[in-house]
Amino acid sequence: MKLVICLLAVLCLSLVSLGQDNGAAPPPSAPPPVVAPSQDSDIATTIHRTVSEVNVVFTVTDKHGHYVKDLQKQDIQVIDDGRPAVEIRSFSRQTDLPLQVGLLVDASNSVRDRFKFEQQSAIEFLNQTIRPRYDKAFVVGFDSTPEVTQDFTDDSGLLDDGVHALRPGGGTALFDAIYFASRDKLMKADQANGPVRRAIILLSDGDDNQSHVTREEAIEMAERAEVIIYTISTNISGDKSSGDKVLQRIADATGGRAFFPFQLTDVANAFGEIQDELRSQYAVSYKPAGFELDGRYRTIEIAVLGHKGDHVRSRHGYYAPSR
Repeated sequence: MKLVICLLAVLCLSLVSLGQDNGAAPPPSAPPPVVAPSQDSDIATTIHRTVSEVNVVFTVTDKHGHYVKDLQKQDIQVIDDGRPAVEIRSFSRQTDLPLQVGLLVDASNSVRDRFKFEQQSAIEFLNQTIRPRYDKAFVVGFDSTPEVTQDFTDDSGLLDDGVHALRPGGGTALFDAIYFASRDKLMKADQANGPVRRAIILLSDGDDNQSHVTREEAIEMAERAEVIIYTISTNISGDKSSGDKVLQRIADATGGRAFFPFQLTDVANAFGEIQDELRSQYAVSYKPAGFELDGRYRTIEIAVLGHKGDHVRSRHGYYAPSR
């Protein structure tokens, strides 16, 4: 028995020595912990298909303000960051492209006396604009915080209920509402069936006294989400206020329009004009010159060739992705 034990001990020592001689690796260490992505990783770039292709939705009007609906690819020139685009890869009218619309309604105390009429105008707009099984919309009311009263749907009845659920009261966090709707709703919306047009209809007096983000941060998020913002002022005093200037800036920067009704009945007319514009848009996809993955803001300018007096309205630029 002692002999057997000794033989086993010798055999074990031999195996250990053999493993050391052959450079056997130590047991693998545990994998590094997974680090949760930062908030910045949720901020998508405006370039989706490839890193060197930019998509822009735009509108063209003539000198009388009428929509120009018969342009062809050869009629436009795209200037990206001061240089002509290398190639226009696609050009089309976007009448039939699905819509994703966010209706943002100022529900603060400052608009209480006009609230019911604006609700009804908004309901009529959604009923006439959202096509079942094709377009989708959501409703957000905001005072000191944004509140979704109806998430994305194509059901006009649910959208009506969402608008009726809005209740005025509290302060105003306008910029937070735009930021939220752009980042948390439109940027994350499903695009499994192909490209869509994204728009926000903002009904407000433009005053903000409780937002955590600035006006320019809200605009930047809308640009990253490729959102066009149409603003309708609820200031019907006849005098342009500081809030009206804010609404104008937001609309201009994102390629939308700002409307300033003189009376309550003009609010419905503004919704009607937005509906017409959404059906009169173009989309262009192009390859920019000198493109780099540097995260820098790049400007966009679209010109119509041979059409003197035509006016192009589009977003002013986009953010290139970073390496």
